[in-house]
Amino acid sequence: MSGPLLDVCERVLACVGANAEAEVTVTVGTDALTRFATSFIHQNVTDAAQRVHLRVVLDGRVAESVGNQTDDEALDRLVSGATDAARMRPVDPGWPGLAPPSTGPSVEHWDDATAHAEPAERAERIGAFVRAADGLETAGFCSTTGAAVAFANSAGQRLSGRTSTAILDGIARTGTSDGSGRAASVRLGDLDGVAVGGEAVRRARESADAGDLEPGRYEVVLEPGCVVNLLGFLAIYGFNGRAVEEGRSFARIGEAQFDASLSLADDVAHPMAVGIPFDTEGTPKRRVELVRGGVTSGLIHDRRTAKALGAESTGNAVAGAGPWGALPANLVLEPASASRQELIGSVERGLLVTDFWYTRILDPRTQVVTGLTRNGVWLIEGGRIVRPVTNLRFTQSFVEALGPGQVRGVGTDLTLVGGVAFGAGAWVVPSLHLASWNFTGGARG
Repeated sequence: MSGPLLDVCERVLACVGANAEAEVTVTVGTDALTRFATSFIHQNVTDAAQRVHLRVVLDGRVAESVGNQTDDEALDRLVSGATDAARMRPVDPGWPGLAPPSTGPSVEHWDDATAHAEPAERAERIGAFVRAADGLETAGFCSTTGAAVAFANSAGQRLSGRTSTAILDGIARTGTSDGSGRAASVRLGDLDGVAVGGEAVRRARESADAGDLEPGRYEVVLEPGCVVNLLGFLAIYGFNGRAVEEGRSFARIGEAQFDASLSLADDVAHPMAVGIPFDTEGTPKRRVELVRGGVTSGLIHDRRTAKALGAESTGNAVAGAGPWGALPANLVLEPASASRQELIGSVERGLLVTDFWYTRILDPRTQVVTGLTRNGVWLIEGGRIVRPVTNLRFTQSFVEALGPGQVRGVGTDLTLVGGVAFGAGAWVVPSLHLASWNFTGGARG
């Protein structure tokens, strides 16, 4: 597939000619979704898409154009639209230039069966999820995607890659509670509907008839869904080169801003990762250490922020996320040796939390975020779960919560969680036991 897609790229560049800089990305793939509610499948959609994205630069004036056809007439229109728009734009003083020729890592996160999965195969996982719920009402989705991507620019860069992803995500519901279960992988065949549905029903039943709890500071065990939410704010508002350039970031390279037990990297080559090994600007991805042993050790960049800060792009440009800057596609938080039960067993008095939602940043520089718990919260006393708790609101500095001396345990339960910010990718995280989390009220305030 990469050969024909690169051929389209070459045709576009030939149409642009030598009077302008240009880069073109051609993506062909399938994005399929099967949704269910009240324990019945109610929607099945498949988008078989082809996309040609062109960016041209005329004397420092930058413009973009997108099309979905590859015949000569359509490509001529694509090029004409972009060049005409560029002539009318002001000069872009921050334009960093095109990515130079370089070789990407030898990585392919691909499964042919997943990329071409039929509706019946997704329905099979959903059916297993529903049966595992044993009569509880269920809702959720199963999705499969597969995409082949080719990139070329007038500076001589040529890259191609492909990736597939499968996600099963759902809830089971009692009369008074919800419980969630989810799994993601490069391969649909890895998703066990019985196991995922069993997790959802266990959480739903164990959190039924929850009681209120006084607000305050509590130890917490945050399961992977919470950890991904937490890292999203650190990535967008902290480790992002744009945030540093604009003075909005907490990140200070070389300082021990986190607990010594934490090491965080962006790593497309991780065995559990998904995605292609280069970014939307044609820069190859590489492993970027953001935190090593608690010390802030790196930032993520696209070409624009790298130019502004005198650095190199880390291959983290994301289509459609330009105003936000670079975003990590493959965050990996290193696991440790504690099982889920050992994390719970080490809590004197605190809470086990399944998910966060409606999280909103209040102060990017201090990483103060407010949000709610969801899909199961339990009070832990003396290392044992004693009762379910109604949902709580929190207002907490995420940097403070992960600071030196604040992480009491890191789990072994590495989990791939898809659907992160801007469709940037999927992240691999374990559960965490933190010393303090500030709960400020119930779900209503």
